[in-house]
Amino acid sequence: MKAKLFLVASLFAVIAQAQLTTINEDFSNFTAGPTSFPQYGWSIIVPPNPLPNPPAPFIRVIENGTAKTVQAYPGNSSNQPLYLITPQIVAPAGDKTISFDTGLVASSPGTTTIQIGIATNPTDMVGTFVPVGDPIPITSTTVQNVKVNIPQSAGTYLVIRHTPTAPHTALEIDNVKYDVSLAVNESAFNNNFKFAVSPDNNSLRFVSNEQLSTAKVYSSTGQLATEGKITNNALDITRLKTGVYFIVIENANGQSVKSKFIKK
Repeated sequence: MKAKLFLVASLFAVIAQAQLTTINEDFSNFTAGPTSFPQYGWSIIVPPNPLPNPPAPFIRVIENGTAKTVQAYPGNSSNQPLYLITPQIVAPAGDKTISFDTGLVASSPGTTTIQIGIATNPTDMVGTFVPVGDPIPITSTTVQNVKVNIPQSAGTYLVIRHTPTAPHTALEIDNVKYDVSLAVNESAFNNNFKFAVSPDNNSLRFVSNEQLSTAKVYSSTGQLATEGKITNNALDITRLKTGVYFIVIENANGQSVKSKFIKK
């Protein structure tokens, strides 16, 4: 019996520590209320209440009609960040984005700034939080979708940081997804399609049954690095520095295919 219990505990530990390759979370299975986190591997960090009286800062899952959303509320605090932290993921390879729906809660007296980041320790944002992309101002209650490319990293936690400009400025977060980064046409072509970096490292050479049209090349952080027409089944990449790149190639019918290459 003890051996069986030990085996069950060991299997549970393995499952509990599994790293995710993707995330698709609408929080519908979460228990709403003041003790919403930690739950399902998600965790939070909030600042202490600067005043002796409530309300204190919190991040919790709330009932929003028939749905559930995350609400981040600074209470009496202002200009102090609140952190929503995902479950542990496989170290990013630079080929995915994080996206989510967000907006201010009605009657919020100020605005806020969202900063996406990657961390190596979910309990230490001061020492391990690394910003990704530019800060994103949130100034309206209108729900908007935020999407940020996640670069290659050794960090294994994605973080949404909410920094309000005034006390009581609350933010809602929902539909958090972490998945492939560069969207392409659903009718993407891939039949007998190949390409390679030329021996002189200055161009991409394509072999395809399709008539290729244009290509866009993105850095590992999701920034557009170069784009242009594919001429004589080649694309000039002379201006690109050494590194890992993602490419979206379009054919004459407007269909697209995504791939990755390394310029040495």
